[in-house]
Amino acid sequence: MPDPLAAAYDVLLLDLDGVVYIGGAPIPGAPEALRKAKDQGAHLAYVTNNASRTPAAVAALLDSMDVPATAADVVTSAQAAARLLADKLPAKAKVLVIGALALRLAVRERGLTPVSSAAENPQAVVQGFSPGVTYANFAEGGLAVRAGALFVGTNADSTIPGARGTQPGNGSLLKVIEHATGVKPQIAGKPEPPLHHESVIRTGAKRPLVIGDRLDTDIEAAYNTGTDGFLVLTGVDGPRGAVLAPPHRRPTYIAETLDALLQPYPGVARSDDGATCAGWTASAPASESGPVTLTGDGAAIDGLRALAAAAWAAHDRQGSLDPGQVAEALDQLAAKGLTLR
Repeated sequence: MPDPLAAAYDVLLLDLDGVVYIGGAPIPGAPEALRKAKDQGAHLAYVTNNASRTPAAVAALLDSMDVPATAADVVTSAQAAARLLADKLPAKAKVLVIGALALRLAVRERGLTPVSSAAENPQAVVQGFSPGVTYANFAEGGLAVRAGALFVGTNADSTIPGARGTQPGNGSLLKVIEHATGVKPQIAGKPEPPLHHESVIRTGAKRPLVIGDRLDTDIEAAYNTGTDGFLVLTGVDGPRGAVLAPPHRRPTYIAETLDALLQPYPGVARSDDGATCAGWTASAPASESGPVTLTGDGAAIDGLRALAAAAWAAHDRQGSLDPGQVAEALDQLAAKGLTLR
């Protein structure tokens, strides 16, 4: 690929936490890489499962980090959930909203009527994360769902990062009403398609690239929508997870930082015996329990790209792949400076 990777796609759909920032602080080098990409003509859009902030608030946060963004560049799971509801309900239908003001605004923008009580006979219940949700909110939602209201969740992330560590996310909170009523919610956020579809509608993308740090949301969302996925190793998932990923969570590209968007992506040549990338060759195991071996030299990330391709092929051929079969090769890359997790 002779041109910069970003030039091969008309829109870059970027996740936020773990890609652009972590815990409210910009990831070193990310703002600079995004500014350069935009200067080179890339269309940047920021796609988040977070339903607690409005697009304007997200854009203001990014602007404070010197990341180029306007409210029109931000797509949230609240917006995706609101469109999902609007597609299923008549205009002005009542929707019981459990979540932040941003979710209520998104529902109203789609021509629906936000309410707070089951006594108002809502036709749907939508739930998004907000630290201020209470038992009373869950009780009203449960009553409405039990009475037949459509149940929608903005996203099903089981956890969210916090200043004190990992905390329960909206996916965990959705279980309250689900457990009480026996009704599973329809999910709008990643890895389900509605948020991706919302992003495509709002950006006009014809050939987007999904960029994220999580295999189980960002990369699986790319797979679910037939879109190329770019895993950046600055957030949740690291080299070990990428190498052992099942087919529906395998990225098209793997990079250490967003700087890779500004450079040509090295080719990965695959064969029955393994894969090569730049100066590295990863060889298929000699037996079903044997190791995937790695030889060569050069940038550790190129070794990881070769190793991942060979490991995926071995997994598919054998039906499984034990972590021990890639442990030695990963240790080689760690010795070259690749951070493992």
